[in-house]
Amino acid sequence: MGFRCGIVGLPNVGKSTLFNALTETAAAQAANYPFCTIEPNVGRVAVPDARLDQIAKIAGSAQEIETQIEFVDIAGLVRGASQGEGLGNQFLANIREVDAIVHVLRCFEDDDVTHVEGRVDPIADAETVETELMLADLDSLERRVPNLTKKAQQGDKEAKIEASVLGQALELLRASKPARLVTPKDPEEEKALQRAQLLTGKPVLYVCNVGEGDAADGNELSARVAAKAAAENAKAVVVSAAIEAEIATLAAEEREAFLSDLGLQETGLARVIRAGYELLGLITFFTAGPKEARAWTTHRGAKAPEAAGEIHTDFERGFIRAETIAFDDFVKFGGESGARDAGKLRSEGKEYVVQDGDVMLFRFNV
Repeated sequence: MGFRCGIVGLPNVGKSTLFNALTETAAAQAANYPFCTIEPNVGRVAVPDARLDQIAKIAGSAQEIETQIEFVDIAGLVRGASQGEGLGNQFLANIREVDAIVHVLRCFEDDDVTHVEGRVDPIADAETVETELMLADLDSLERRVPNLTKKAQQGDKEAKIEASVLGQALELLRASKPARLVTPKDPEEEKALQRAQLLTGKPVLYVCNVGEGDAADGNELSARVAAKAAAENAKAVVVSAAIEAEIATLAAEEREAFLSDLGLQETGLARVIRAGYELLGLITFFTAGPKEARAWTTHRGAKAPEAAGEIHTDFERGFIRAETIAFDDFVKFGGESGARDAGKLRSEGKEYVVQDGDVMLFRFNV
Protein backbone atom coordinates (compact mmCIF):
# COMPACT_ATOMS: atom_id res chain seq x y z
CA MET A 1 0.00 0.00 0.00
CA GLY A 2 1.32 3.38 -0.95
CA PHE A 3 -1.13 6.05 -1.92
CA ARG A 4 -2.46 7.34 -5.21
CA CYS A 5 -2.53 11.10 -5.70
CA GLY A 6 -4.28 12.88 -8.52
CA ILE A 7 -2.50 16.08 -9.59
CA VAL A 8 -5.14 18.64 -10.54
CA GLY A 9 -5.36 22.36 -11.24
CA LEU A 10 -6.15 24.87 -13.93
CA PRO A 11 -4.15 24.71 -17.17
CA ASN A 12 -0.65 26.22 -17.15
CA VAL A 13 -0.09 26.17 -13.38
CA GLY A 14 2.82 23.71 -13.63
CA LYS A 15 1.06 20.38 -13.10
CA SER A 16 2.83 18.42 -15.82
CA THR A 17 6.18 20.07 -15.10
CA LEU A 18 5.81 18.99 -11.48
CA PHE A 19 4.71 15.50 -12.50
CA ASN A 20 7.71 15.10 -14.77
CA ALA A 21 10.05 16.23 -12.04
CA LEU A 22 8.46 14.07 -9.36
CA THR A 23 8.58 10.93 -11.45
CA GLU A 24 11.86 11.86 -13.15
CA THR A 25 10.36 11.01 -16.52
CA ALA A 26 9.19 12.90 -19.57
CA ALA A 27 6.00 10.86 -19.73
CA ALA A 28 3.74 13.90 -19.42
CA GLN A 29 4.03 16.48 -22.17
CA ALA A 30 4.69 19.83 -20.49
CA ALA A 31 3.86 22.70 -22.81
CA ASN A 32 2.58 26.26 -22.58
CA TYR A 33 -0.95 25.62 -23.78
CA PRO A 34 -4.11 24.14 -22.21
CA PHE A 35 -4.90 20.42 -22.39
CA CYS A 36 -1.39 19.30 -23.25
CA THR A 37 -2.25 16.31 -21.03
CA ILE A 38 -5.02 14.48 -22.87
CA GLU A 39 -4.86 11.18 -20.98
CA PRO A 40 -3.93 10.78 -17.33
CA ASN A 41 -0.26 9.96 -16.94
CA VAL A 42 0.66 7.65 -14.11
CA GLY A 43 4.07 7.54 -12.47
CA ARG A 44 5.35 5.61 -9.49
CA VAL A 45 8.22 6.87 -7.39
CA ALA A 46 10.08 5.42 -4.43
CA VAL A 47 9.37 7.06 -1.09
CA PRO A 48 12.70 8.31 0.32
CA ASP A 49 13.30 7.16 3.91
CA ALA A 50 16.74 7.40 5.52
CA ARG A 51 15.71 4.79 8.10
CA LEU A 52 15.67 2.10 5.42
CA ASP A 53 19.35 2.74 4.65
CA GLN A 54 20.26 2.27 8.32
CA ILE A 55 18.21 -0.89 8.68
CA ALA A 56 19.69 -2.44 5.53
CA LYS A 57 23.24 -1.67 6.66
CA ILE A 58 22.71 -3.16 10.13
CA ALA A 59 20.89 -6.23 8.78
CA GLY A 60 23.48 -6.77 6.03
CA SER A 61 20.68 -6.81 3.45
CA ALA A 62 21.65 -7.42 -0.18
CA GLN A 63 19.13 -4.86 -1.44
CA GLU A 64 16.73 -2.16 -0.32
CA ILE A 65 13.15 -1.87 -1.55
CA GLU A 66 11.30 1.35 -0.81
CA THR A 67 7.57 1.71 -0.57
CA GLN A 68 6.06 3.64 -3.48
CA ILE A 69 3.70 6.50 -4.18
CA GLU A 70 1.69 6.82 -7.36
CA PHE A 71 1.02 10.16 -9.05
CA VAL A 72 -1.68 10.59 -11.67
CA ASP A 73 -1.31 13.70 -13.82
CA ILE A 74 -4.87 14.73 -14.65
CA ALA A 75 -5.45 17.29 -17.41
CA GLY A 76 -6.34 20.86 -16.46
CA LEU A 77 -9.85 21.53 -15.23
CA VAL A 78 -11.65 24.65 -16.38
CA ARG A 79 -14.81 26.49 -15.41
CA GLY A 80 -17.79 24.39 -16.52
CA ALA A 81 -16.03 21.02 -16.10
CA SER A 82 -18.98 19.68 -14.06
CA GLN A 83 -21.12 20.16 -17.19
CA GLY A 84 -18.50 18.53 -19.41
CA GLU A 85 -16.60 21.64 -20.50
CA GLY A 86 -12.97 21.03 -21.44
CA LEU A 87 -13.36 17.23 -21.46
CA GLY A 88 -14.51 17.67 -17.86
CA ASN A 89 -16.51 14.46 -17.42
CA GLN A 90 -13.54 12.27 -18.26
CA PHE A 91 -11.23 14.15 -15.91
CA LEU A 92 -13.72 14.20 -13.04
CA ALA A 93 -13.94 10.40 -13.37
CA ASN A 94 -10.13 10.20 -13.12
CA ILE A 95 -10.17 12.26 -9.90
CA ARG A 96 -12.77 9.92 -8.41
CA GLU A 97 -10.29 7.03 -8.56
CA VAL A 98 -7.50 8.58 -6.46
CA ASP A 99 -6.92 8.57 -2.67
CA ALA A 100 -6.04 12.24 -2.40
CA ILE A 101 -6.01 15.35 -4.54
CA VAL A 102 -2.75 17.23 -5.05
CA HIS A 103 -4.00 20.64 -6.11
CA VAL A 104 -1.26 22.61 -7.85
CA LEU A 105 -1.69 26.37 -7.61
CA ARG A 106 0.28 28.97 -9.50
CA CYS A 107 2.04 31.25 -7.03
CA PHE A 108 4.53 32.85 -9.41
CA GLU A 109 4.51 35.77 -11.85
CA ASP A 110 5.81 35.14 -15.37
CA ASP A 111 4.66 37.10 -18.40
CA ASP A 112 5.94 34.31 -20.67
CA VAL A 113 3.54 31.74 -19.20
CA THR A 114 -0.09 32.50 -19.96
CA HIS A 115 -2.87 32.03 -17.44
CA VAL A 116 -6.15 30.57 -18.64
CA GLU A 117 -8.12 33.36 -16.88
CA GLY A 118 -5.63 36.15 -17.45
CA ARG A 119 -4.49 36.72 -13.86
CA VAL A 120 -2.41 35.15 -11.07
CA ASP A 121 -4.66 34.46 -8.06
CA PRO A 122 -4.18 31.03 -6.44
CA ILE A 123 -7.19 31.40 -4.13
CA ALA A 124 -9.49 32.15 -7.07
CA ASP A 125 -7.93 29.23 -8.98
CA ALA A 126 -8.55 26.88 -6.04
CA GLU A 127 -12.16 28.05 -5.79
CA THR A 128 -12.71 27.58 -9.53
CA VAL A 129 -11.63 23.95 -9.39
CA GLU A 130 -13.37 23.21 -6.09
CA THR A 131 -16.61 24.76 -7.36
CA GLU A 132 -16.60 22.36 -10.31
CA LEU A 133 -16.00 19.41 -7.99
CA MET A 134 -18.77 20.59 -5.65
CA LEU A 135 -21.21 21.02 -8.53
CA ALA A 136 -20.48 17.48 -9.73
CA ASP A 137 -21.03 16.09 -6.20
CA LEU A 138 -24.17 18.18 -5.72
CA ASP A 139 -25.66 16.86 -8.96
CA SER A 140 -24.90 13.29 -7.89
CA LEU A 141 -26.29 13.58 -4.34
CA GLU A 142 -29.44 15.45 -5.32
CA ARG A 143 -30.33 12.38 -7.37
CA ARG A 144 -29.19 9.78 -4.81
CA VAL A 145 -30.25 11.09 -1.39
CA PRO A 146 -34.05 11.22 -2.01
CA ASN A 147 -34.01 7.55 -3.09
CA LEU A 148 -31.93 6.57 -0.05
CA THR A 149 -34.27 8.49 2.27
CA LYS A 150 -37.26 6.66 0.80
CA LYS A 151 -35.57 3.26 1.32
CA ALA A 152 -34.56 4.24 4.86
CA GLN A 153 -38.17 5.05 5.72
CA GLN A 154 -39.09 1.57 4.51
CA GLY A 155 -36.70 0.00 7.03
CA ASP A 156 -33.56 -0.54 4.94
CA LYS A 157 -30.73 -0.30 7.52
CA GLU A 158 -27.94 0.29 5.02
CA ALA A 159 -29.95 2.99 3.26
CA LYS A 160 -30.58 4.65 6.63
CA ILE A 161 -26.83 4.93 7.26
CA GLU A 162 -26.13 6.23 3.76
CA ALA A 163 -29.05 8.67 3.84
CA SER A 164 -27.77 10.12 7.11
CA VAL A 165 -24.15 10.70 6.13
CA LEU A 166 -24.79 11.64 2.50
CA GLY A 167 -27.58 13.94 3.63
CA GLN A 168 -24.99 15.80 5.71
CA ALA A 169 -22.74 16.03 2.67
CA LEU A 170 -25.62 17.37 0.56
CA GLU A 171 -26.38 20.13 3.07
CA LEU A 172 -22.70 21.16 3.12
CA LEU A 173 -22.56 21.27 -0.67
CA ARG A 174 -25.71 23.38 -0.82
CA ALA A 175 -23.90 25.80 1.50
CA SER A 176 -20.89 25.81 -0.90
CA LYS A 177 -18.74 23.72 1.44
CA PRO A 178 -16.86 20.51 0.52
CA ALA A 179 -18.02 17.08 1.64
CA ARG A 180 -14.71 16.43 3.45
CA LEU A 181 -16.10 18.59 6.29
CA VAL A 182 -18.68 15.87 7.08
CA THR A 183 -18.14 14.27 10.50
CA PRO A 184 -19.34 10.63 10.44
CA LYS A 185 -20.76 9.58 13.81
CA ASP A 186 -19.49 5.98 13.63
CA PRO A 187 -17.35 3.62 11.49
CA GLU A 188 -20.39 2.52 9.46
CA GLU A 189 -21.11 6.08 8.36
CA GLU A 190 -17.42 6.58 7.61
CA LYS A 191 -17.40 3.52 5.33
CA ALA A 192 -20.60 4.70 3.61
CA LEU A 193 -19.02 8.09 2.96
CA GLN A 194 -15.90 6.44 1.50
CA ARG A 195 -18.01 4.20 -0.77
CA ALA A 196 -19.75 7.28 -2.17
CA GLN A 197 -16.39 8.43 -3.65
CA LEU A 198 -17.37 12.08 -3.49
CA LEU A 199 -14.90 14.32 -5.27
CA THR A 200 -14.95 16.93 -2.50
CA GLY A 201 -14.71 14.23 0.16
CA LYS A 202 -11.11 13.46 -0.74
CA PRO A 203 -8.25 14.91 1.31
CA VAL A 204 -6.55 17.86 -0.41
CA LEU A 205 -2.90 18.83 -0.49
CA TYR A 206 -2.30 22.28 -1.96
CA VAL A 207 1.05 22.55 -3.75
CA CYS A 208 2.11 26.17 -4.14
CA ASN A 209 4.24 26.35 -7.28
CA VAL A 210 6.58 29.31 -6.70
CA GLY A 211 9.50 30.81 -8.57
CA GLU A 212 13.04 29.67 -7.82
CA GLY A 213 13.75 32.63 -5.54
CA ASP A 214 10.80 31.78 -3.28
CA ALA A 215 11.41 28.03 -3.00
CA ALA A 216 12.84 28.18 0.53
CA ASP A 217 10.35 30.47 2.27
CA GLY A 218 7.44 30.92 -0.11
CA ASN A 219 5.84 34.30 -0.87
CA GLU A 220 2.73 36.33 -0.21
CA LEU A 221 0.65 34.20 -2.58
CA SER A 222 1.71 30.89 -0.99
CA ALA A 223 1.04 32.36 2.48
CA ARG A 224 -2.57 33.01 1.43
CA VAL A 225 -2.87 29.39 0.30
CA ALA A 226 -1.41 28.15 3.60
CA ALA A 227 -4.05 30.15 5.48
CA LYS A 228 -6.81 28.67 3.31
CA ALA A 229 -5.50 25.13 3.93
CA ALA A 230 -5.35 25.68 7.69
CA ALA A 231 -8.96 26.90 7.71
CA GLU A 232 -10.28 23.76 6.03
CA ASN A 233 -8.09 21.05 7.61
CA ALA A 234 -6.11 20.57 4.41
CA LYS A 235 -2.32 20.71 3.92
CA ALA A 236 -0.14 23.06 1.90
CA VAL A 237 3.49 22.80 0.76
CA VAL A 238 5.73 25.16 -1.20
CA VAL A 239 7.47 23.70 -4.26
CA SER A 240 9.26 25.18 -7.23
CA ALA A 241 8.44 22.95 -10.19
CA ALA A 242 11.31 24.58 -12.10
CA ILE A 243 13.80 23.58 -9.40
CA GLU A 244 12.37 20.07 -9.15
CA ALA A 245 12.76 19.71 -12.93
CA GLU A 246 16.41 20.70 -12.63
CA ILE A 247 17.03 18.35 -9.69
CA ALA A 248 15.62 15.48 -11.77
CA THR A 249 18.48 15.94 -14.27
CA LEU A 250 21.24 15.81 -11.63
CA ALA A 251 23.16 12.78 -10.42
CA ALA A 252 22.23 11.73 -6.89
CA GLU A 253 25.56 12.89 -5.44
CA GLU A 254 25.07 16.39 -6.90
CA ARG A 255 21.60 17.01 -5.52
CA GLU A 256 22.51 17.76 -1.90
CA ALA A 257 24.96 20.52 -2.88
CA PHE A 258 22.45 21.96 -5.35
CA LEU A 259 19.73 22.11 -2.70
CA SER A 260 22.11 23.59 -0.14
CA ASP A 261 23.04 26.41 -2.53
CA LEU A 262 19.34 27.28 -2.77
CA GLY A 263 18.83 27.19 1.00
CA LEU A 264 16.75 24.00 0.82
CA GLN A 265 17.03 21.01 3.15
CA GLU A 266 15.14 18.53 0.96
CA THR A 267 13.44 18.12 -2.40
CA GLY A 268 9.88 19.12 -3.12
CA LEU A 269 9.12 15.43 -3.62
CA ALA A 270 10.06 14.70 0.00
CA ARG A 271 7.83 17.53 1.23
CA VAL A 272 4.90 16.39 -0.89
CA ILE A 273 5.24 12.79 0.33
CA ARG A 274 5.53 13.73 4.00
CA ALA A 275 2.51 16.03 3.78
CA GLY A 276 0.59 13.35 1.88
CA TYR A 277 1.37 10.69 4.48
CA GLU A 278 0.22 13.00 7.26
CA LEU A 279 -2.92 13.95 5.33
CA LEU A 280 -3.94 10.34 4.76
CA GLY A 281 -2.83 9.07 8.17
CA LEU A 282 -0.19 6.68 6.79
CA ILE A 283 2.84 5.19 8.53
CA THR A 284 5.83 3.08 7.46
CA PHE A 285 6.99 -0.23 8.95
CA PHE A 286 9.95 -2.34 7.87
CA THR A 287 11.04 -5.93 7.30
CA ALA A 288 14.72 -6.86 7.17
CA GLY A 289 16.84 -9.90 6.39
CA PRO A 290 19.93 -11.00 4.43
CA LYS A 291 18.15 -10.82 1.07
CA GLU A 292 16.40 -7.47 1.45
CA ALA A 293 15.35 -4.64 3.74
CA ARG A 294 11.95 -3.34 2.73
CA ALA A 295 9.64 -0.48 3.64
CA TRP A 296 5.87 -0.99 3.75
CA THR A 297 3.00 1.45 4.16
CA THR A 298 -0.11 0.97 6.25
CA HIS A 299 -2.63 3.32 7.86
CA ARG A 300 -2.15 4.77 11.32
CA GLY A 301 -4.03 2.63 13.83
CA ALA A 302 -3.61 -0.58 11.83
CA LYS A 303 -3.27 -3.74 13.90
CA ALA A 304 -0.52 -6.28 13.29
CA PRO A 305 -2.60 -8.65 11.09
CA GLU A 306 -3.60 -5.74 8.81
CA ALA A 307 0.04 -4.75 8.41
CA ALA A 308 0.91 -8.37 7.66
CA GLY A 309 -1.76 -8.30 4.96
CA GLU A 310 0.11 -5.50 3.19
CA ILE A 311 2.84 -8.06 2.50
CA HIS A 312 0.58 -10.98 1.57
CA THR A 313 -3.03 -11.94 2.28
CA ASP A 314 -1.82 -15.31 3.63
CA PHE A 315 0.15 -13.46 6.31
CA GLU A 316 -3.04 -11.80 7.54
CA ARG A 317 -5.23 -14.88 7.20
CA GLY A 318 -2.86 -17.14 9.12
CA PHE A 319 -1.42 -14.54 11.48
CA ILE A 320 0.08 -15.97 14.69
CA ARG A 321 2.29 -13.17 16.05
CA ALA A 322 4.63 -10.36 15.06
CA GLU A 323 8.17 -10.18 16.38
CA THR A 324 8.62 -6.42 16.68
CA ILE A 325 11.50 -4.04 17.35
CA ALA A 326 11.15 -0.27 17.47
CA PHE A 327 13.40 1.46 14.93
CA ASP A 328 15.44 3.31 17.58
CA ASP A 329 16.06 0.05 19.43
CA PHE A 330 17.01 -1.75 16.21
CA VAL A 331 19.68 0.90 15.58
CA LYS A 332 20.82 1.27 19.19
CA PHE A 333 21.38 -2.45 19.74
CA GLY A 334 22.76 -3.29 16.31
CA GLY A 335 19.88 -5.28 14.86
CA GLU A 336 17.66 -8.21 15.77
CA SER A 337 20.16 -10.22 17.83
CA GLY A 338 21.26 -7.28 19.95
CA ALA A 339 17.68 -6.11 20.47
CA ARG A 340 16.66 -9.62 21.53
CA ASP A 341 19.52 -9.80 24.06
CA ALA A 342 18.53 -6.38 25.42
CA GLY A 343 14.91 -7.46 25.82
CA LYS A 344 13.73 -5.04 23.15
CA LEU A 345 12.31 -7.64 20.75
CA ARG A 346 8.62 -8.01 21.56
CA SER A 347 6.20 -10.77 20.56
CA GLU A 348 2.99 -8.96 19.67
CA GLY A 349 -0.43 -10.49 19.05
CA LYS A 350 -3.46 -9.66 16.93
CA GLU A 351 -4.43 -6.55 18.91
CA TYR A 352 -1.06 -4.83 18.63
CA VAL A 353 -1.30 -1.41 16.94
CA VAL A 354 1.64 -0.97 14.57
CA GLN A 355 3.86 2.06 15.23
CA ASP A 356 5.71 4.12 12.63
CA GLY A 357 9.22 2.70 12.19
CA ASP A 358 8.54 -0.76 13.62
CA VAL A 359 10.84 -3.47 12.28
CA MET A 360 8.68 -6.60 12.08
CA LEU A 361 8.86 -10.32 11.40
CA PHE A 362 5.49 -12.00 10.96
CA ARG A 363 4.80 -15.57 12.05
CA PHE A 364 1.86 -17.17 10.30
CA ASN A 365 0.33 -20.53 9.44
CA VAL A 366 -2.08 -21.31 6.58
